[in-house]
Amino acid sequence: MKELINYILQFGQLNQQQIDLITSKATELELRKDDYFSEAGKIPRYIGFVVQGVFRFCYYNNKGEEITNNFVEENSFVGDYARFESNVASSEYIQAVTDCKLLVFSKKNWDELLNTIVGWDKIVAKIYQKCLLEAIDRRSPLVSEDATTRYLSFIERFPSLANRVPLAFVASYLGITQQSLSRIRRNIR
Repeated sequence: MKELINYILQFGQLNQQQIDLITSKATELELRKDDYFSEAGKIPRYIGFVVQGVFRFCYYNNKGEEITNNFVEENSFVGDYARFESNVASSEYIQAVTDCKLLVFSKKNWDELLNTIVGWDKIVAKIYQKCLLEAIDRRSPLVSEDATTRYLSFIERFPSLANRVPLAFVASYLGITQQSLSRIRRNIR
């Protein structure tokens, strides 16, 4: 719980009563590897803060291929926030890549925080903006760089993920085949 509060306090000030309210609304959730936190076609039920583990965002393209488009690890929020807020079905999956522990907020509890804590909406907007900018910063180079440079950038941005995430997910995220990724990894050793 301490990690969650420390993270939130980076984006705004809260008094002890507000902190106590936030902690009272968060519940612990454990997911096993390969479980879904959120699924395409369903309304997201939670917004979560990752205490332990790694998640990936993925979807299926028009050829039926599974595409990984983002990873989220410890000390970050995870969820399809826009669809959670607007109560509409998600268009992608959020899957646990490892066993995961989270602190989650239901829509009801999240709305109670929004309606009770003065300035909570501003804190949430800053957190959401940070998450969006990080996702854009991670994806932008993938369009213009060659495969080896994309992999080296991935290692630089996600130093702990290379050994925690299956190569198939990394290859999909980089937009290359698993065979190409294996060749690149061999060549840079």
